[in-house]
Amino acid sequence: MPPRPGGSCRSFRWVARGQETGSADPKRYPEEVGLREITTDAIAGAVARLCIEACVDLPADVEAAIRAGLEREESPLGREVLWLALENARLARERRLPICQDTGFVSVLVELGQEACVVGGDLNEAIHEGVRRGYAEGRLRCSVLDHPLRRKNTGDNTPAAIHVDIVPGDRLRIRVMPKGGGCENMSALRILKPSEGEEAVKQFVVETVFNAGPNACPPLVVGVGIGGTFDLCPHLAKRALFRPLGEHSQDPDDARLERELLERVNATGLGPSGFGGRITALAVNVESYPCHITALPVAVNVQCHAARHKEAVL
Repeated sequence: MPPRPGGSCRSFRWVARGQETGSADPKRYPEEVGLREITTDAIAGAVARLCIEACVDLPADVEAAIRAGLEREESPLGREVLWLALENARLARERRLPICQDTGFVSVLVELGQEACVVGGDLNEAIHEGVRRGYAEGRLRCSVLDHPLRRKNTGDNTPAAIHVDIVPGDRLRIRVMPKGGGCENMSALRILKPSEGEEAVKQFVVETVFNAGPNACPPLVVGVGIGGTFDLCPHLAKRALFRPLGEHSQDPDDARLERELLERVNATGLGPSGFGGRITALAVNVESYPCHITALPVAVNVQCHAARHKEAVL
């Protein structure tokens, strides 16, 4: 419902007249209940900050996973790659410089509380404006083209890819992920036959990672989507990349699959930067969803070791 003049935002809960007294009067009237307002200016400002922070400050969980990988890696060259990744992250944080020159296409996951109301403009445009500001203020490379065939740079790294979920509560949670093209280009989707089963899922994931070779800048974070539809499955894989490393799925079968896939991926011996070694992936995160009886969709969204993401709650 659009906000009333003056910018206030209200909802209406319809209650039967005389309900409290047991009246049979069928007439109904609105009882106004105020919603918590969140301005588009606040949203744009938050997104701008998140874009900058994501590009210069490697998340603590990712840095910890790389350090743990350095402890386990046996290949001298692989250890050197992991050490350099940590040193690069340190310098980027201290000097406020991008972790990687490819500052990515921005994916944004939004959880909008159903008792909150966005005022002052359009939610999507506020997010795009935040990306514009962040990439300008942070002097971040703009990598987005206006059309896949015309290929003219938009000049401000917009538009972003925005996904909105309506959730209980009165808060707005914004999660931002600038994702580079090298790893995104190594991602894949396949619609398997149900009869092929779990083993085919595992083979496809491992095959996708191995075929990526050094191009996705391992050690990787591997997002796996299983189920849903042709369009939903890749989104599940992308969403899996937002989950903190070390936090397994709450579904026991998915959690088991995460552990088994991580072991198989690391057994390929691809190693850091593809130079060989034990640590090909830092984590495998699986998200699943119900699917049609005739299909077994699987998507693999590959993420490089610079797994950049930040979030804010308004």
